[in-house]
Amino acid sequence: MRYHARWVLPITQPPIEKGTVVENNGLITYVGPRGAAPDGDDHELGEAILLPGLINTHTHLELTAMRGFLENCQFAEWIDKLRQSRNAVLNDEMLLDSARLGIIEGLEAGITTYADTCSTGVAMTAMRELGVRGIMYQEVFGPDPSHAEAAMSDLEQRIEKLERDRTDLVSLGVSPHAPYTVSDRLYELAAAFANERELPLAMHIAESDSEYTLVSRAHGDFADRWRKRGIPVTVRARSPIELLERRGALDRGPLLIHCVRVDHTDISIMSSHHCAVAHCPASNAKFGHGIAPLLSLVAAGIRVGLGSDSVASNNRMDILDEARLAVLIHRAATQQHDAFGAHQALELATIGGARALGIDSRVGSLEVGKDADLTVFGTDTARTTPLGDPYSAAIFALPGRSARLVTVRGKVLVENGRARSSDETLAWRVRNAGTALASWVPT
Repeated sequence: MRYHARWVLPITQPPIEKGTVVENNGLITYVGPRGAAPDGDDHELGEAILLPGLINTHTHLELTAMRGFLENCQFAEWIDKLRQSRNAVLNDEMLLDSARLGIIEGLEAGITTYADTCSTGVAMTAMRELGVRGIMYQEVFGPDPSHAEAAMSDLEQRIEKLERDRTDLVSLGVSPHAPYTVSDRLYELAAAFANERELPLAMHIAESDSEYTLVSRAHGDFADRWRKRGIPVTVRARSPIELLERRGALDRGPLLIHCVRVDHTDISIMSSHHCAVAHCPASNAKFGHGIAPLLSLVAAGIRVGLGSDSVASNNRMDILDEARLAVLIHRAATQQHDAFGAHQALELATIGGARALGIDSRVGSLEVGKDADLTVFGTDTARTTPLGDPYSAAIFALPGRSARLVTVRGKVLVENGRARSSDETLAWRVRNAGTALASWVPT
């Protein structure tokens, strides 16, 4: 198949006007000018931008039904309300439907790869059903150190079951959730388990002030909650990043999610351990957590991708919009018009995310030999006409629009802006789950 577009953005090479990408048996076999393309069946995309499939380095797909349910909560209260209501209202089938709908929303926004942290395992099933690429990190929780072994036993059983569902597109990892839900002992055990099994690690870390004060000063909202439950609270480390280093959780260069509260010492630690970061500007801003030091992370050579976080906290899954926010927020924070550019932001949404997840040999850029994960956005509307710099158009004009065409390894998953899903009642079922949540009353 020969895909012809007004603009082809390989990401790792300059833009190609009137370019062509050729796909054969799921692989990219040509990227270049139309006139030099080898023979094949033609797909005329017209006034469009063709780029690599977008990569979401942090999601919670199973929480899609919670969109709009957890608004205007202080962070610790948000965590409590999420946990209690999910346990009381949402069964596994509802959570699976949530994950399915989340993927469809992402596909229609051009996202082909999902790095999902999941408590129930349903995200892996949804990824396989819908044909997308992804990593599901099985979460483990347990703030009480006396329960660490029991939590690990449950994690090991879940991993044993989930490993049978791994495919060439969908892989499996481990996620000790965060310092306010994971004891030091559980961090050690989970990291050792992941290292032994050679499973990737992902962890929420350095996200909020309440998390930072729990770790470094043993007080704050999370500390108060631990004391009420009879869990010992002591100073654990200088910073959340140092806590992970002490517990062996950085040894294999994990994916670190958020990293808002990190300083130069933390960044040095992260760099020395070859860590990656999922940067979630919308979620960080919506909670009022602050602005992650993206420019310093990039300058230190740390692999950075973009994440939407859950729609329970962000309300939408749109990686181009996250890229747009990254540009605007960091220009505003530095008061410099050129602090962070559209090309750099689009790199984070594609090859940067692939590098962060360790899959850049297969996806993230349009190169011969890579898998044909492609995303196409039309530029033939008033919002994108006239078209100047295609990178600026992608970042500043395309967010919020549906992708015209999306493929994963050459298979068409979105056509004419709509995902090829035959389940016509899915949105209705997820809406009913949201209605049930709205009726929930805390006990």
